[in-house]
Amino acid sequence: MSDPNNDALDAAAVVTAESPIPDTAVVEASGEKARSLWADAWVIMRGRPLFWVAAVLIVIFLVMAIFPQLFTAKDPTLCDLTYSRQPPGGDAIFGYDAQGCDVFARTIYGARASIIVGVATALFTALLGGLLGTFAGYVGGWVDTVLSRFADIFFAIPLLLGAIVVMYSIPSSPESPFPLVIFKVVAAMALFGWPNIFRLMRSAVLQVKPNEYVLAARALGANPLRIVTSHIVPNALTPVLVVSTIDLGGYIVTEATLSFLGVGLPDTVISWGRAISRASDLGLIRQVPHMLLFPALFLCLTVLAFIMMGEVVRDALDPKLR
Repeated sequence: MSDPNNDALDAAAVVTAESPIPDTAVVEASGEKARSLWADAWVIMRGRPLFWVAAVLIVIFLVMAIFPQLFTAKDPTLCDLTYSRQPPGGDAIFGYDAQGCDVFARTIYGARASIIVGVATALFTALLGGLLGTFAGYVGGWVDTVLSRFADIFFAIPLLLGAIVVMYSIPSSPESPFPLVIFKVVAAMALFGWPNIFRLMRSAVLQVKPNEYVLAARALGANPLRIVTSHIVPNALTPVLVVSTIDLGGYIVTEATLSFLGVGLPDTVISWGRAISRASDLGLIRQVPHMLLFPALFLCLTVLAFIMMGEVVRDALDPKLR
């Protein structure tokens, strides 16, 4: 007499061989819950210490940029020449600069402009490059050729050099409002930063477009907008997110460089780049090293945090690196 359990196993084997069960069904049959790509990525990221280090640093700097009053009660614009160039100690844990301003307060408040410029530039380049890259990759033909050659023109110009030319051509006056000043710097960097995202998104769309689920959606009568928004973009967006996260740190450095050269944010705006520029005056680096040390340290930690986060996200979302 045959065992009913063995008969059931044999029948299941026949069904599996003849009609393969989807992955989600296999996972449910094994008692596990099916996970999406982002759920798998979250499991991988939270298991890496580097992710938590980067996340803690990013949260600290974001809170510092949004609520600087939580870190210092001093006015960063209040300067007293009687305290000029005094070293760290007492109430001024970072010391005073050449104008008698508290370096700690200016370093805390300087996070706002630097981080806003970096985040806004990363978002703008991702949006502009992503939209144009998706359009070029999906439509193809002469549209793809024209947009690709147009992107190559801007891609051939170095980001820093192009931003210097733009900012020198349209300088900001001390009376300019803060949002306008930030917008000029963001626009100058995004103008030469979007081609990188464009080429990346175009390549990803060209890889996703021939897939079977896209062809099936087109055969079922889905309009191009639905195909792009529901099938192509969600599956082609991963490399853009990774590269944008890494580029964010580079944009913060570029803003600091522009401010250091005197063509970025004006003196009326407190930023790490302006602080480093003020500390680099002749003789101040040797006489007052703390003016340069602390803004540069915060700038390096911020850039390092975003680069580390980008590396972790890349490792978690790229199946080839798992």
